[in-house]
Amino acid sequence: MKRKRSDSLERFVRFLWMYKLTPGGRILVVTGIITGTLAAPSLEIPSFQTFLALFCVGMLAFLVNLFARPRVEVNGQFPDKATARHPVTGSFVVRNKGWLPALSVGAGFFGLQRPLRQREADRELPRLGRHETATLPITLEPLRRGLYPLPRLRVFSTFPFNICRAGKAHNSKTSLLVLPDFHPIAGIDVPIGTRYQPGGIALTSDVGESPEYIGNREYREGDPIRHIDFRAWARLAQPVVREFQEEYYCRVALVLDTYVARNRWFRPRGGFRNLEAAVSLAASIADALSRGEYIIDIFAAGPELYVFRAGRHTAHLENVLEILACVDECRSNPFDKVAPALADELASISTVVCVLLDWDPSREALMRTAVEAGCSTRVLLVRDGPPSMDYGPAEDWLGPILCLSPSDVSAGGIEQL
Repeated sequence: MKRKRSDSLERFVRFLWMYKLTPGGRILVVTGIITGTLAAPSLEIPSFQTFLALFCVGMLAFLVNLFARPRVEVNGQFPDKATARHPVTGSFVVRNKGWLPALSVGAGFFGLQRPLRQREADRELPRLGRHETATLPITLEPLRRGLYPLPRLRVFSTFPFNICRAGKAHNSKTSLLVLPDFHPIAGIDVPIGTRYQPGGIALTSDVGESPEYIGNREYREGDPIRHIDFRAWARLAQPVVREFQEEYYCRVALVLDTYVARNRWFRPRGGFRNLEAAVSLAASIADALSRGEYIIDIFAAGPELYVFRAGRHTAHLENVLEILACVDECRSNPFDKVAPALADELASISTVVCVLLDWDPSREALMRTAVEAGCSTRVLLVRDGPPSMDYGPAEDWLGPILCLSPSDVSAGGIEQL
């Protein structure tokens, strides 16, 4: 019971401080507390008079503001998706339903999570007349990718002294999906080839392949008329169709490393810099590969193993970005999960592209498994500082490993990989 009461009190104090009081109102309250403390020993010193004046101004503003609360109708919605570090704006149409004009009308989201911040939160309409409508734009700037719940939109008035707010919460979009920011690259230099895909071609579009003739068989109901072999029909006196095989195409596995070694004393609020750069680089690679006729299998090991397939019209790049937006860091070694899932697919995968955060025995074993399965490989290392283990000897059998710093990835100066 005490815990519930303390939680309720904490929410009420947060509501007063974050929403009810404007920045000017917070300054007034802090100044009043200081002058009230100084005036406590005597009621005759000037600080008591200052405290009394501040109290009267604050109480007057609160009472007038309470009766001047706008009675409005709100229509509109906020966009579903945004891109990290790119502002997104939603427009809301506000209509005054009250009998009196609404003064100093504003709108905003209060209680946003830390990676989100509202631009120009103090923008207000000086006056909204009776039955008038106006459009209030609200701009949010997401600082980091992820899925963030949005609080209810509040339309309020700060009349008369811009000290406190009074208004009502309105239903709005419940969440905002922030996609990772990335810089397009011209292409990625990886050895590309085709491998046999038993039955897999039915799951993709027929773009870019020529079917291979493998023989004839008797006609069955539902076979395309254009596949009928009329010469064989004439010889055998029964309908015969040509049979084709369309099971050779290119599959690329994009493996994203999300393993960040556990450190009980350090967890940055803005996310892990190396991981964020690796996610951005993976998005750039997926964008470059999506322009070709490839099947892209994405393996991202976070707290859960994400396996997603895209390309050749099975899914769009935006679906890939949605997956990457929600990938979180993994604090325990995930390659025990990645290796079996990847090994099951290696027989039909042509190329493995790995975006790694470090180089150690577990990562080396993963790449050796891919090489032994006959896959072409390309390894990109995103890291500040030297890796945990020298990767020089592995380049003899793996090929060159390209090491990039998070600054290089974030700056967008990479044109070709």
